[in-house]
Amino acid sequence: MSKNYEPENKLPNIIGSGTKIVGEIETNGDLRIDGTIEGNITSKGKIVLGQAGSIKGTIKCSSAEISGVFEGKLEVSEILSLKATAYFKGEMNVNKLSIEPGAKFIGTCMMTDDKPRTAEAQPKK
Repeated sequence: MSKNYEPENKLPNIIGSGTKIVGEIETNGDLRIDGTIEGNITSKGKIVLGQAGSIKGTIKCSSAEISGVFEGKLEVSEILSLKATAYFKGEMNVNKLSIEPGAKFIGTCMMTDDKPRTAEAQPKK
C-alpha cells in the first residue's frame, strides 16, 4: 500500500511522556504521542498513541494505532488499530478496523470504503 503524502522529514514527531499540549497540531508526517493532547490533530501520516498517552479531541489521519486513552472523534482514511491496552470513547469513521482482545471501545463506529459497491457485492436481505 503506497502512501500519498510527502513527509516533512523521515523522523516521526514525538510528544514525550510528561508533556501536555492544548491546541491544534497539523503535520504531513507521522506523530507519536506518549504525553497528553487536548485539541485537534490533523496528519497526512500515521498517529501512534502510546500506552501512557492520552488524547481528548478530534483526529484526522491516514492511519492510527491506539494503545492509550482516546476520547473524542477519530477519522482514519486507511486502518485503525486498537491495541489490547487501548481505551476508546467516542466516535470513529474508518476504512479498516483492528481491535485486539482486551481493548475497551465505548461509542460508535462507521466503516466506509472509497470503492463503489456493485449490485453483486451488496449483502443479500
